[in-house]
Amino acid sequence: MIFELPLLLLLVMTAAGAILVKDLVSAVFILGSYSFALALVWALVGAVDVAFVEAVVGAGLATVFFLLTLFRTDGKDTRIRRLPVPIVALIGLPLLALLMLYGAGDLPVFEDPTAPASTHISPEYLEKSVDLTRTPNVVTTLLMDNRAMATLVEAIDIFTAGIACALLLRSRNQ
Repeated sequence: MIFELPLLLLLVMTAAGAILVKDLVSAVFILGSYSFALALVWALVGAVDVAFVEAVVGAGLATVFFLLTLFRTDGKDTRIRRLPVPIVALIGLPLLALLMLYGAGDLPVFEDPTAPASTHISPEYLEKSVDLTRTPNVVTTLLMDNRAMATLVEAIDIFTAGIACALLLRSRNQ
């Protein structure tokens, strides 16, 4: 597609910018734009539900919570002090990236109708969805019945993060 390469470049540039910037407030804004670009990528590949969560939580809530936290800290604490990068990270992370790229070569092509997920898993979900769950909407079946535990854990994660932010941001006089 026409948007894939510009979005990939935008993701790489915002990730690098968030790492290289020397001010935490700037880093938060750059990470917010990274999350928004990532939400666009998720929408582009058809995962609209994931795109929505990424936009709301990543670009919205996380940015607001980070900014609220930074505005409650002392100005001298918002400057980033960089430590030297360990040699293990300089060698290990590129090797890990190469290993992951090597492994990605064995993955099926995106939207391949002969991929195992399309030939084994998807037909079973489509055929047995109504019988097993009494829900005529297959998407609802997948998200609410088959992924209910994962959705519950994600909701608990978001709730826990909200409580942690509330505790961090409460007034010191209380």
